Amino acid sequence: MGKIICFISEDFADFEITLAFHKIKHIGKKEIFSMGYNYESVISESGLYYKPNLTVNEAMELEDIEGLIIPGGPIRNQQKELTELIIKLDQEEKMLAAICHGPQYLARSGVLNRRNFTTSCSIERIKELDVEDPFPRENFVDQRVVRDEHVITAKGRAFVDFSFEIFDYLDIYQGEHRDKEQLFKDIMDR
Repeated sequence: MGKIICFISEDFADFEITLAFHKIKHIGKKEIFSMGYNYESVISESGLYYKPNLTVNEAMELEDIEGLIIPGGPIRNQQKELTELIIKLDQEEKMLAAICHGPQYLARSGVLNRRNFTTSCSIERIKELDVEDPFPRENFVDQRVVRDEHVITAKGRAFVDFSFEIFDYLDIYQGEHRDKEQLFKDIMDR
């Protein structure tokens, strides 16, 4: 069974990934791990505490990673080992999915240099923060979700669309389109 890893860091936007992980675990029957630079707990944007059960260095040693999901959060520095893991997974053509500001990590790893992507992180926001823009803006597509090969990116407000794109990529409903369509209708029908 392939493992799905979620990179968590201080102030990450946990609401953007809960639907995806709920269905990945319970419908897709995948093994999931939260991953950090170390084992220290982090506090999410919602105020909940999360403790990684895997470090980035340990993830580098795993043979059966099926994908990496990166939620949004603040623009922050990126450690070398995360860049190396992302490059490794990209070369192995494993799913790389990032939402909101999460694509910053893919951008700094060079993954977005040759792919279309989207993000909630605007040029204006980068200027406000007075930080270097990590994104190759020539590849930016102003859509809710963009899938280019094994790389999925989304704007933060599109967390439902993001989840369903991941479901499709991982084929967790295994052709049971009615179940997936009913879930989407149940979530989105007002």
